[in-house]
Amino acid sequence: MEGLIRWRSMVTVAIDLAMPEDFNWAYDVIDRWADDPQKLGMHWVGPTGEERLVTFAEFRARSHRLANELEAMGLQRGDRVLLMLPRVVAWWESILGLMKMGGVPMPATVLLTPKDSIYRINIAEARAVITDTDGAAKIQAIRDQCPTLEHLIVVGSPVEGTTGFEDLISAGASERARMPTPGTDPALIYFTSGTVGNAKMVLHTHASYPIGHRITGTYWLDLKPDDLHWNLSDTGWAKAAWSSLFGPWNMGAALFIHDGRGKYNAHETLELLQRYPITSFCAAPTIYRLLVQEDLKAFTFSSLRSCVSAGEPLNPEVIDVWREATGLTVRDGYGQTESVLLCGNPPGQPIRPGSMGKPLPGIDLAIIDDENEPLPPGKEGDLAVRVRPERPVGLFKEYWRNPNGTAACHRGDWYVTGDRAYVDNDGYYWFVGRSDDVIISAGYRIGPFEVESALIEHPAVAEAAVVAKPDAARGSIVKAYVVLVSSAQPSEELQHELQEFVKTNTAPYKYPREIEFVRDLPKTISGKIRRIELRARAEQEVQ
Repeated sequence: MEGLIRWRSMVTVAIDLAMPEDFNWAYDVIDRWADDPQKLGMHWVGPTGEERLVTFAEFRARSHRLANELEAMGLQRGDRVLLMLPRVVAWWESILGLMKMGGVPMPATVLLTPKDSIYRINIAEARAVITDTDGAAKIQAIRDQCPTLEHLIVVGSPVEGTTGFEDLISAGASERARMPTPGTDPALIYFTSGTVGNAKMVLHTHASYPIGHRITGTYWLDLKPDDLHWNLSDTGWAKAAWSSLFGPWNMGAALFIHDGRGKYNAHETLELLQRYPITSFCAAPTIYRLLVQEDLKAFTFSSLRSCVSAGEPLNPEVIDVWREATGLTVRDGYGQTESVLLCGNPPGQPIRPGSMGKPLPGIDLAIIDDENEPLPPGKEGDLAVRVRPERPVGLFKEYWRNPNGTAACHRGDWYVTGDRAYVDNDGYYWFVGRSDDVIISAGYRIGPFEVESALIEHPAVAEAAVVAKPDAARGSIVKAYVVLVSSAQPSEELQHELQEFVKTNTAPYKYPREIEFVRDLPKTISGKIRRIELRARAEQEVQ
């Protein structure tokens, strides 16, 4: 508690996280920002460079129109709607319109396979899908396998058997009375990124999740009403809710949205940061690792004042390179699809590179043992959030329609995140790995993140993933899958060099006894490394 008190003393703004009995974020936050008809809500840049400035007033009017027409189509409060769109303005309009009429949006990436789409539509019994022309063709091909699906709404040119999104907007009335909304009603369903097994439905409610993201917007993103914030997340990932929706718009900041298509281009990102008055930037660790491979000193970011990262821990060496080139320190943060930001590095708090930071106000975080007791500093255990006697604002309600899954992640008074970590003497939290990612070799417990961080300090390494490979003598050995930078070539000499490099940069017993060079690493749709695939590959090698 002492560490938390010291941290709070550096925070200059206090926020009220009380949850009202009746709350609807689309009406109670967005429509209030829209009272200023000139207030900018979004600066959108399209795939070919076209631009659009969208005010909050326009979002209010168009989401009213959409809500009215969705009701006219027969959709009702509580109906689930799969939302599968790229970074187009209609994604935000759809979220707001659905919230206003009580529908439950289920954001999904445009990269879903037919199997993924069928699974999501059927398990949630979705009545509608909102997508673009490309997505509509994919949904049409599986429509006969989705018995509850009644409406296919298309942004862009509608095809036969679908409804045009703009047709709905044009037909709808721009005025709408506020719908009474119990704060405990379902507001949003996200599917977990699925590093193992089928994705679970994470149910968030109207009051808890949007209000909880005031923690994200205030203490981590540090946004003000005159900021222009750019988050690179895909719209299908919960990070979009954090940093492209609730977090920034709670604070009244405008969003910068680049609807880039095709393969990610790090050079283009740097050009956009230089060209536009972006003040705040948020990206996954994977993105920062690619950005620091560019010639950063060739760019000047005159407006940029804040940089954050989340999704997986950001390696200290990447933070150092970015700071040296830009003068800005990337502030890491930690949370899940199931939560708002739980732990982070707010402005003013001394940063320890590689640490997740400290718990945010309102979050009782701890490292617990198998008996659900908090562990002392330096001891590795399960990272958990206290949920009794009172569940914190911002934490999910349940894994919907999966009571066993909900029960499995709760132990005693705690919600157990599934991550392993430890806390140091000063209250900083340090990520070790997912519970099933931790490697036990010859009795030693080895967290993959520390080994991966050591590997990518080497100038020849672009990315690395570390897993356990079964071994008769040691139980398991550390095996590394390494992606090299374009200027490096695989060789036995480089393998040995990397092994010696890790030995000198972390504990010698942690070095990878096997290294395999690969073109790329398997990842989830949200960019997280799928170590489960790599573990399976390593296990097959010894069968």
